[in-house]
Amino acid sequence: MQPINTEPATAAGKRTHEPTVFKYTTPKTDAPKTHVRLFRSDLMYAKIQVLKSGGENNLHAHNAQDGFWMVLRGKVKFYGENDKLLAELGPLEGIHIPRGAYYWFESSSDEVLELLQVEAVDLTARENLRLNGAERKNAMQPSINATQILP
Repeated sequence: MQPINTEPATAAGKRTHEPTVFKYTTPKTDAPKTHVRLFRSDLMYAKIQVLKSGGENNLHAHNAQDGFWMVLRGKVKFYGENDKLLAELGPLEGIHIPRGAYYWFESSSDEVLELLQVEAVDLTARENLRLNGAERKNAMQPSINATQILP
């Protein structure tokens, strides 16, 4: 599949030699989609996406990121090219999306969806790009840092 456009993907951060301690709590927001960043290093990052009605994303792939998704709460449907159903997942079920694989997802229940997302970045890739196979459905929501909500 050829992307309709590309944009820089969420890159990993700087290398750190110190552990990152975090605590997750469900954010109180009316936004349809919220990202809670758990940690970020030069090789990987993790966040929890919280989706309410209308928080789905568009068909896309990442050329330099392998992704792991696990449902913490709610239900989700992951789709591939031509809206092929890849998986319908509930709590503590997940999917691995290898770099280059096109996908999109949507909440599939009335319950708020909380999805753990862990991404590993291929540092040998010249660029880390998001390859959009369809126009974005909504604007990216700002992230909340979980390290900021520690007691």
